[in-house]
Amino acid sequence: MANDGQKTNLDPEKQALLNKHTENHFTAGEIVRDIIIGVSDGLTVPFALAAGLSGANATSSIVLTAGIAEVAAGAISMGLGGYLAAKSESDHYMRELRREQEEIVNDPDAEAAEVEEILAEYGIEAQEYTPVVNALRKKPQAWLDFMMKFELGLEKPDPRRALHSALTIAVAYVLGGAVPLLPYVFFPRAREALVASVVVTLLALLIFGYAKGRFTDNKPFSSAFQTTFIGAIASATAFGLAKAIHP
Repeated sequence: MANDGQKTNLDPEKQALLNKHTENHFTAGEIVRDIIIGVSDGLTVPFALAAGLSGANATSSIVLTAGIAEVAAGAISMGLGGYLAAKSESDHYMRELRREQEEIVNDPDAEAAEVEEILAEYGIEAQEYTPVVNALRKKPQAWLDFMMKFELGLEKPDPRRALHSALTIAVAYVLGGAVPLLPYVFFPRAREALVASVVVTLLALLIFGYAKGRFTDNKPFSSAFQTTFIGAIASATAFGLAKAIHP
């Protein structure tokens, strides 16, 4: 269905049918991806850090201080990474857009042949796609949009995507990182705080992994197990290495 506000040439009867027809597609994939990246790392990295420091016999206050510093640095680093990734995607789209625009202006016959080739791949015969090609040649912007989507497989990115991605990842990282560190606020003894942190964080990883599997159409129980297992291995490794170095 066309985006709201986009003009179409459909007759009123068909437009009414489209207005009544609703499709329940999940369209927040980029936001969910950013949340998954932020929460996943936010739960795992501070968890492993806290376990490692606890294994080195650090006090709860030291673990909490180091953990907060790591969460702050990690949120900035992850957010910046998300911003640069989204910005690179936008820059790539604009470069290809300019290149495709130049090709349409400088070599329209070759570009028209590419349209024919694309439509032929869908099993459309020459006598069927020729009017489509001729119609596109009369509408340069529609032609350009067609080539970007069907030749290059590129969708126009949201200009606010880079900033939104950075903020989403950073906030998700902070929220995830707060979970394994919270017990160190209430338990002055690091060993007691570590036990509580393990229980709380593994439970959070289990819930997060299940939710991630549901949103990404994967097996939720398998996703829950894998996410929890990775977090457990990371923290156990950090704790074991710290104990080996600082018994």
